[in-house]
Amino acid sequence: MKEAAVISARALRLACEAAQPGTTTAEVDEVAETVIREAGAEPTFLGYGGFPATICASINNEVVHGIPSKRIKLCRGDIFSIDVGATYKGWVGDNANTVAIGGETDAESQRLIDLTRKALYAGIEQCVPGKRLGDVSAAIGAVGHGGNLGILRDYVGHGVGRVLHEDPNIPNYGTAGRGPILRAGMVFAIEPMFTLGTHKVGRRADGWTVTTQDGSRAAHIEHTVAITNDGSLILTVED
Repeated sequence: MKEAAVISARALRLACEAAQPGTTTAEVDEVAETVIREAGAEPTFLGYGGFPATICASINNEVVHGIPSKRIKLCRGDIFSIDVGATYKGWVGDNANTVAIGGETDAESQRLIDLTRKALYAGIEQCVPGKRLGDVSAAIGAVGHGGNLGILRDYVGHGVGRVLHEDPNIPNYGTAGRGPILRAGMVFAIEPMFTLGTHKVGRRADGWTVTTQDGSRAAHIEHTVAITNDGSLILTVED
């Protein structure tokens, strides 16, 4: 899984670097696919449930599952969420990041990104043997609630391994001390999804793109994390 996760991390980093003002989301998708295939891996998302691309490309009020397009160009000040997975030797790595296009955005959007990342690491800190799944969810949710952010209800983190989505589901809110006990060997995709408005979302006619109902901006940041006897281990980082 570490090998798959490193490939996924490299694809995400280079896709984020390619996401510049004037670039189309399809061009960013092409970068990620090239990285994955050149490493001898397969794009996990491509064809998964019928999804037509390597990355999920979500801009501003699009939360997750945006479809890359040759017609959509990124603009300075946009916030852009990229979600990408790689499958290597039968194992999956899954990660996501939200970036400000052109390296700058408004203060509230930057606050949203910063708190989403903070929530991710708060959840990861709870991924140790003996904790409960609710401890992970509660830690993520505490950051979102503290920042007065919308916390998605309908889309959650998940187990990951031989396939992209495995049990258990990992909500980004919850009650500490509840749920299954965490044990070494479990691997999770931890992925806070927050908005600057409410948690309510809808889906576009393309059947994939999830957007905020109130038009507020959204962020999505994710790592694949293994639970070991020594604590949490982030797999989706490059060596």
